[in-house]
Amino acid sequence: MENTTPVESTPKDVFLHLLNIITFFISVIGFITLYIQYISALFPDPLNFYYTGIANAVRLSTSILIIAVPVYLLTAWLLGKDLVNAPARRDLRLRKALIYLTLFVAAITIIIDLITFVYNFLSGELTAQFFLKIMVVLLVAAAVFGYYVWDLRRKSIKSKTPKILAWLLALTVLGSVIAGFFIIGLPSEQRARRFDERRVNDLQMLQSQIVNYWAQKETLPENLNTLEDSISGFVAPKDPQLELPYEYNIIDSLSFELCAFFKTSTKDFESSYKGLFSFQQNWDHEAERTCFERTIDPDLYKQNERLKAPVTGQD
Repeated sequence: MENTTPVESTPKDVFLHLLNIITFFISVIGFITLYIQYISALFPDPLNFYYTGIANAVRLSTSILIIAVPVYLLTAWLLGKDLVNAPARRDLRLRKALIYLTLFVAAITIIIDLITFVYNFLSGELTAQFFLKIMVVLLVAAAVFGYYVWDLRRKSIKSKTPKILAWLLALTVLGSVIAGFFIIGLPSEQRARRFDERRVNDLQMLQSQIVNYWAQKETLPENLNTLEDSISGFVAPKDPQLELPYEYNIIDSLSFELCAFFKTSTKDFESSYKGLFSFQQNWDHEAERTCFERTIDPDLYKQNERLKAPVTGQD
């Protein structure tokens, strides 16, 4: 006779199944996010492009895949090993509940994705970037849905399909991570670019302080230390790597220059994103010492004379 006694879950079952499904969901989210960012980098949208945000998302997604996918594969292997030793565990309520939850999430993802497709179609946003992102989400959701439907229906516990799929998943993740080095750059290159972004931000801050100083006193500061203010708390920033003050030179009564040593070239980087960094064109630099000359327009930056007039006493 067939044994109809329900199989009870052990603490080990709860731990492995929950860890397996959680790392699975995290891995799927990381995988989809990674490819969406790759698409954003390869097919930049002039209306919605922020490279720093893309690079940060790629680093986070890559970190998720490197950690979560091996844990998912390990727990899947342990669960598969338990099923081979005790086939009755296929009927665990916890296992079936989590599988149906996964199917539910995959189905909802596909539905939401199709709704997004229709909405963007009606908004006129039919770009290559949009189609590729939709395809990534649909393919991943369909693959998840198809695998777990097959897992529920399969009769042979000793099937080699899960093992083959595990190898395919591992190779796909490895290839996806390596692809990021070509699309976004090596970690060392990204770090150098982040340092240069910090340098540009520091120079922009110093430029603003110098112009404000001139507007208040109608003379350029003698050096960057002159800009320091104990009330506002401003302290002249230093190079984040060299830990040395930025170079500041007075050219004439209205002109000055700020210099810094950069590690990367904006021209090489922006060649792939032509027209998307126009707001920073006056901060273009090579991978060398670069100086930025600025001339103050008195008519544009001078203080309102009425505001500078001395306050007289009232009778």
